[in-house]
Amino acid sequence: MKVLHPAKVSSFNMTNTTGHIRWMTILLLLLAGLVLTVLFSLSLGIENISVWQIPKIFLHQQPVMDYQILSKLKLPRIILAISVGGALSLSGLILQGIYRNPLVEPYTLGISGGAALGVCLALMLRLQASVGSVAIPFAGFAGAFLIILIIYLFSLRKGNVQITSMLLTGVMISFITSSLLMLIMALSRIEDLHGIVFWTMGSLDEPSPWLITIAAVTSVGGLLITSLFVHSLNALRLGKEPARHLGINTNRTIRVLFIVASLLTGVSVAVAGVIGFVGLLVPHIMRRLTGSDYRLLLPASFIAGAIYLTASDTIARTIIQPNELPVGVITGLLGGSLFLWLQQKENKGWKI
Repeated sequence: MKVLHPAKVSSFNMTNTTGHIRWMTILLLLLAGLVLTVLFSLSLGIENISVWQIPKIFLHQQPVMDYQILSKLKLPRIILAISVGGALSLSGLILQGIYRNPLVEPYTLGISGGAALGVCLALMLRLQASVGSVAIPFAGFAGAFLIILIIYLFSLRKGNVQITSMLLTGVMISFITSSLLMLIMALSRIEDLHGIVFWTMGSLDEPSPWLITIAAVTSVGGLLITSLFVHSLNALRLGKEPARHLGINTNRTIRVLFIVASLLTGVSVAVAGVIGFVGLLVPHIMRRLTGSDYRLLLPASFIAGAIYLTASDTIARTIIQPNELPVGVITGLLGGSLFLWLQQKENKGWKI
């Protein structure tokens, strides 16, 4: 029996020059959009700085005040927004590809609920006072990792990963963690509630450079690892059994990709809190714009997620100056409204 190469299931033919030009045009436009978003994000704030002055300020480190604002306050926040936005979008794309379901996102599986539960416990026990500021993100990551482990173990059947079982287990765990979260909030001290509620709405105001570095390295690393499985993801669009007949080791592929998506989500939630709709909305839009070939869809979704979260955070910190809204509020309002609008425009069902 002849085994076909997985790339042959791609919906877009990259063997012609027109295809190459189209792909490069899309990626270049997205990169240009990211650069413009970053420049406007740097320029806007309590201290507005002209876009045209930004390169000069970084080059000459003058004026000192403007340079300090850009390099110490705005730029680290933008790097975190790019990292978290790209990671959540990539995670949502991976999970939608594994489950062949456009409504699956990182938070559907309860991963964010586990991280939120860990953070709430840390805040209630006031671990940051004894352990330090590292206690909050560490507790969030520990909670997310525990949920990842539970979902994976519950989904194993005779050494094989059962996709349907994994999805159902994740949904049920999501309900359980949400209930436990409400229980903890009901039992918490009043002075701790503000921190818990604010964290669950998401924030990119992270002062720790090493946590920002961890988020950036994890995000880029996840993109590089996932790029090794683009042909496998293209094959999985046909289903698990057809992909196996195409020569794909489906169990190993699903296992690795699920771990990558979970780690991306866990680190993002641990560092920035719960930021919804990025992992659901961005892959949805990019699949409509670029098609379903993961060779283009993967980097396009990553860049678009970075643009979306950077723009949302800029709105969150400037719309009611000098106060600041949680970025999760903006992503939820924008994402929910845009998703409903797209659904109204959708005449047919979604095919992955």
